[in-house]
Amino acid sequence: MDLQEKLSLLPMSPGVYLMKDKDDQIIYVGKAINLRSRVRSYFQSSKHHGAKVKALVERIADFEYIVTDSEVEALILESNLIKKHSPWFNIRLKDDKSYPYIKVTTNEDFPRVMMVRNRLDDGAKYYGPYTNVTAVKSTLNFLRKLFPIRTCRKNIKVGQKPERPCLNYHIGRCLAPCAGLVDQGTYQEMIDEVCLFLEGRHHRLIPDLTKKMEKASAHLEFERAAKIRDQIRALEQMVEKQKIISQHKEDQDILGYARVGNLACVQVFFVRDGKLIGREHFMLDCNADEEAVEILTAFVKQYYSDASFIPKEILLPTALEDQELIEQWLSELKQARVYIRRPQRGTKKELVEMVNHNAEVVLEETQAREEQKSKEIERGLFELQQALNLSSPIQRIEAFDISTIQGSHTVASMVVMIDGVPANDQYRRFKIQSVSGEPNDYLAMEEVIRRRFTRGLREQAGELEVTRFSEFPDLVVIDGGKGQLSSAIKIRDELGLGITFIGLAEQFEEVYLENQSEPLILPRESHGLHMLQRIRDEAHRFALAYHRHLRSKNSHRSLLDEIPGVGPKRKKALLRHFGTVKRIREASVEELQEVEGINEKVATEIWQYVRK
Repeated sequence: MDLQEKLSLLPMSPGVYLMKDKDDQIIYVGKAINLRSRVRSYFQSSKHHGAKVKALVERIADFEYIVTDSEVEALILESNLIKKHSPWFNIRLKDDKSYPYIKVTTNEDFPRVMMVRNRLDDGAKYYGPYTNVTAVKSTLNFLRKLFPIRTCRKNIKVGQKPERPCLNYHIGRCLAPCAGLVDQGTYQEMIDEVCLFLEGRHHRLIPDLTKKMEKASAHLEFERAAKIRDQIRALEQMVEKQKIISQHKEDQDILGYARVGNLACVQVFFVRDGKLIGREHFMLDCNADEEAVEILTAFVKQYYSDASFIPKEILLPTALEDQELIEQWLSELKQARVYIRRPQRGTKKELVEMVNHNAEVVLEETQAREEQKSKEIERGLFELQQALNLSSPIQRIEAFDISTIQGSHTVASMVVMIDGVPANDQYRRFKIQSVSGEPNDYLAMEEVIRRRFTRGLREQAGELEVTRFSEFPDLVVIDGGKGQLSSAIKIRDELGLGITFIGLAEQFEEVYLENQSEPLILPRESHGLHMLQRIRDEAHRFALAYHRHLRSKNSHRSLLDEIPGVGPKRKKALLRHFGTVKRIREASVEELQEVEGINEKVATEIWQYVRK
């Protein structure tokens, strides 16, 4: 069916449309009150279209659409699809998949507090997203000093058999629910206090703690009273740093905006109970001809679809597209009325202008850092080209590393830099098959080089349809000294490749070159050396992560996967119920039967097997 025929069949219903290019890649996602009218408008006279729409239409080879029951449903679906596919022509939050959250596992009997990367619909409470990982870790450390929250991964249930408490209990960092030394109600009170802290509602938390301190003191529990006093002092110091924004104790998010070229910055100030409790900034990829209203609309839809808290009022420097619809959607998410406002005068307008200025400052700093980083990369590549006496500029670098412990699970990694920037999607990992028993890094290096480049040659010759190794590097970095480099060069020469190989020895950061007995010593401040170190360290990290993954799989397999009658589903149920292999080993037949899908016969077999 051609495009014109598909256009004639479009329904006059609300929905979402997905534009695709000739490679069947989704390049744009949009929503419409009337799909027929909206989608057809792209293919009508282009004289009123902006540069972005013209460029989009030129690349459209096909489209799909999804009919929804309402405009709000279309809005939600559009936001989810943009997050999922990151289409080129949509305004997108940069690196939005990696923004961290603080998670309070309120879906557990005795909750924990941790940093996570994904927000799930699992009954837990989430706070964020945040853009500064270091700040999140500092917050967690502060919380754990303030509140004795458990940090273990045990699946602790009310009324379970008590265990021996760990060191954290003895140093006052945990209340030891695993040992039955705290009841669920008392522990939950502490978690409620943690949530108040994370919500920025310190003024509610301090009076409650003060009452607890006075009560403990009245009962002559002076040590406990002293601990609560220290908590109060720490909180009061934090409150002193918070700026009063509103005397009406409002919950607000104040948004500011700045943009240069294809990069925009949105700054968000978080006001809770009238006090500024924090701020975050978010960078967005956009098109040069997109206006502030389009960028802020895209941000609001993407950010609040995953935000842990939606305030009563959102202040903006400009009105939004479909503002009433977005207000309706946010109100449904919050289950209370949400107002989006563009203040025209007074204090609120001044606040928006202040946040706008902050966004401009952040964008300037970001651009300056990016420019400096770009110059360092350019200089590093040039220095390497000169030091290695290469005739042409270096574009693609590949680094290889071997990881093994006591000869088990020998693995190799290949990491890639293109124009000095890591190309994560082109990283590869290998299970080494030629080495068993005693470790042999030389033999392992020979195998990985042979496999990588033999596969690449076959792809270039058209023998294989999937082309994962067809691009060859300008430079190969081997993690190691003369021995590892010689092993790699041996295979390179067997395959007849004209690629420069070098080795980088970790101890003294010596660069080993082909046919040279003495290593090349680059200056410690050399940008070229720093680039080699970065790619070498990344190869080491990637290999080690794969090695740990295989060891972890093997450690679970050794106990559970070989038990008769225990497949992946039962194994998952056992680990979910007991938390650790150790607790499965300690469980009785009756306790094993409490697990979903485990009958008496299977429970008996598990009990007998783990005691062998």
